Amino acid sequence: MYDYDVVVIGTGPGGEGAAMQAAKEGKSVGVIEKYDLIGGGCTHWGTIPSKALRHSIFRMTELNSSAFTKDLGLSVKLGFPEMRRSAETVIAKQVDMRQGFYSRNRVTLLHGHASFIDDHTIEVCEQNGGCQRITAGGFMIATGSRPFRPESVDFDHPRVYDSDTVLTMNYTPTSITIYGAGVIGCEYASMFRNLGCKVNLVNGRDKLLEFLDDEIIDALSYHLRDRGVLIRHRENFERVEPRDDGVILHLQSGKMLKTDCMLWAAGRQGNSNDMGLENIDIVPNKRGQIEINDDFQTKHDHIYAVGDVIGPPSLASAAYVQGRYAASHYINGHADRAMIQDIPSGIYTSPEISSIGQTERELTEARIPYEVGHSMFKSIARAQITGQTVGMLKLLFHRETLEILGIHCFGANASEIIHIGQAIMSQQGSANSLKYFMNTTFNYPTMAEAYRVAALNGYNRLF
Repeated sequence: MYDYDVVVIGTGPGGEGAAMQAAKEGKSVGVIEKYDLIGGGCTHWGTIPSKALRHSIFRMTELNSSAFTKDLGLSVKLGFPEMRRSAETVIAKQVDMRQGFYSRNRVTLLHGHASFIDDHTIEVCEQNGGCQRITAGGFMIATGSRPFRPESVDFDHPRVYDSDTVLTMNYTPTSITIYGAGVIGCEYASMFRNLGCKVNLVNGRDKLLEFLDDEIIDALSYHLRDRGVLIRHRENFERVEPRDDGVILHLQSGKMLKTDCMLWAAGRQGNSNDMGLENIDIVPNKRGQIEINDDFQTKHDHIYAVGDVIGPPSLASAAYVQGRYAASHYINGHADRAMIQDIPSGIYTSPEISSIGQTERELTEARIPYEVGHSMFKSIARAQITGQTVGMLKLLFHRETLEILGIHCFGANASEIIHIGQAIMSQQGSANSLKYFMNTTFNYPTMAEAYRVAALNGYNRLF
């Protein structure tokens, strides 16, 4: 007899999704959280605070660029610390809301560090040293990730930051070097540039965010440069030299970049260390990520891993649905694979980006006959009204069946707009068709109208 039917390790999106699904299916659930407050990195030093910070910066930028403010000769000048405080209220609300989820669903919440004794037993040790052993029929590992930190970089220096510690910055730098041009690097490049900082964005690859559609990549690169971000491709670091008055990043090419501070944004490390995984014969890879099968099972059928600890796509939204899927699969022996397919990406640069489905590059390589439909936001009435005319909606569809194969959006509210197309892409057979957008009446003026414009633009290319 076990103490719990299911034990979940971690209270981020993946852990919460697994715990709620198991509780809804009538199972006894215990959840282990290492820190005092629940919510994981997503709530406390990742998604929520960074997006709240981005929103505050955007609103200040929008206000200062409006004709009304300029006519009155007014401007708002708030620094990084003031912008950062906007996240504190949101974080508190998120923690309180999630605490309610666990309470209402009778999920037992235990605080402490969890480590496996055997494949059905874990030990939970509190900060004061007290430990207890807990048994369960199944486990969900949802411990998340942390920034990857090379040993040669001094992250204790007050001018060297990673994506967790940057939110503690108590001043507004005049210049910053961001090493790593992945999602986090690009998002912070946008934010710091909108605060008026000089930004070096150093990328080890040939392009920004190579998993995106090429046209979206080009648009992002253009608008970052247009805003004044200096992008350096195909550059790798040799060493980081922190000084009292700044940081010098030495690159292998021989270049030296000196700025007020540096943000290291080159990769993530799975939180799998000191968990006793060696006791159950699970060996994470060199980035601490746990290997799983298509159903999120480790080498033990009753031990699952979800979220950032398994690696890409490293999205809060994906982690939550992975947790739900894993719990359902453990309890029922199967789960609906549609839950974990076609996960949209959301990238909160300025403007933001969202996409779902295949890119032009992928369709070309697969020799799928497709066509493209565009809607440029500068031609959409709602965008003209709000003044947010930068961007576009792009539809990729099959030339013969008109099936929607991919949707890519760059511009204001892209992460919201994408879900309209996602709903149609999820339909089976002829219900997933370009004609839906051509024949549907959208409110006017709205950004959603971009779907009709893009669909007609693409359809006209067929004849």
